[in-house]
Amino acid sequence: MIKVALADDHVFIREGLKRILKPELDIDVIAEAENSANVLEMVRNFKFDILVLDISLPGKSGIELIKDILQIKPGLKIIILSVHPESLYGLRALKAGASGYITKETSADELIKAIRKIVSGRRYISESLAEHIAENLDSNSEEPLHKKLTNREYQVFIELATGKHLKEIAENLCISISTVNTYRQRILEKMNMKSNYELTHFALKEKLIEM
Repeated sequence: MIKVALADDHVFIREGLKRILKPELDIDVIAEAENSANVLEMVRNFKFDILVLDISLPGKSGIELIKDILQIKPGLKIIILSVHPESLYGLRALKAGASGYITKETSADELIKAIRKIVSGRRYISESLAEHIAENLDSNSEEPLHKKLTNREYQVFIELATGKHLKEIAENLCISISTVNTYRQRILEKMNMKSNYELTHFALKEKLIEM
């Protein structure tokens, strides 16, 4: 029996995932969490084979959490679930220690396939993520500016590039406005830019966001 834990701050997403997995005789959802603190508590107190982890949780992001999770339980299989396309966070998730990355638009069959594949000891990489990884390997150019950012800085960068205001970003990431502004200043400095407009232009040029 594959024991699964779910981490998502939206109850309806967790309920939807449970409905998808319930008919599978070899899969059992045994634990749930709704924020980053709950996730770490769940990892400490429950034994399960794989964690389906939302990338956008109150507190730390899913990618930031991976390191903390693996310190508590090395070798735990983690699959990141995200509303964002693979090209945005997929490679970062794998580098952080995740075994797979899927979007919330993925079909139920694909999710079940991914869980079984990862628990068997392999990674799950979608066709689009494989293409993105290949493009990065084939690139002979200098490392893109956004690769200099930490995972949290990158998350704030994408929010800024899509035109969100500091207050909205603070609410989305459950951090203070002053913290968001600190991240913004750090991002601009690392990327040698002076405005949100430049961040947006860069993100569009690199195909990190769409109009």
